Amino acid sequence: MQKFIECTGKTEDAAIAAALEQLGLAREEVSVEVLELAKPGFLGIGGTPAKVKVSYEAPDEEPVVENPIVEEPVPAPAEESGPEEREELPPVPAASPVPANEEVAGRINEFLTGLLAQMEVNAAPRISVDQEGNYLVELVGEELGSIIGRRGETLDAIQQLTGYAVNKGLSHRVRVRIDAEGYRSKREETLERMARRTAEKAVRFRRNVTLEPMNAYERHVIHTALQDYPDVSTYSIGTDPNRRTVVAYAPGEHR
Repeated sequence: MQKFIECTGKTEDAAIAAALEQLGLAREEVSVEVLELAKPGFLGIGGTPAKVKVSYEAPDEEPVVENPIVEEPVPAPAEESGPEEREELPPVPAASPVPANEEVAGRINEFLTGLLAQMEVNAAPRISVDQEGNYLVELVGEELGSIIGRRGETLDAIQQLTGYAVNKGLSHRVRVRIDAEGYRSKREETLERMARRTAEKAVRFRRNVTLEPMNAYERHVIHTALQDYPDVSTYSIGTDPNRRTVVAYAPGEHR
């Protein structure tokens, strides 16, 4: 389901940032339409703020999973804090020989080269495009742990900054996926194994299992891994950066 919110800010960037903070989403997960440009006024008096419309996907149900840390009895549906928003972030697709737009590829290369230099990281971006037009960037170098960060947090930040820089001024938004040392595929495999173990535990003990906080992409991986698992359903609670997935015991689900 396509939803949107409207936000204002001193500048267009500030309005977008306010919307992303309210939604708990990354820039590449939304599309932005500038409704009103910011006007500074005369000598700083009488100016008007920028106004933007931020659209995002929000299906009725959501699946998700994270490393279990708390077990709790199955709650009644009425006790949930509100409708849950499903993470709709597609996993990183495999690259295929689709020609890259030279302008977009140039922007990605220029931004990442400069950023990596500022971070004093000896790495270079290799850019490809998948069949859906997503730009896949592999950072190639040595000892890249510092740009991956704890559970990929630094890599996620680099990806978000790159997507924002590349899409600024473009008429059509492009999605940029950044990886290093195959981290994302390895992380996905780990999450999928953990999701299945957690689901087995939820069914065996007939309890809901609440997982540790994860980002939207990781929650999506868990939702997807368990979307057809018998007697289990998944949903998310809380707000980022502490949003968690619940693997719920749901007899009869997916049978």
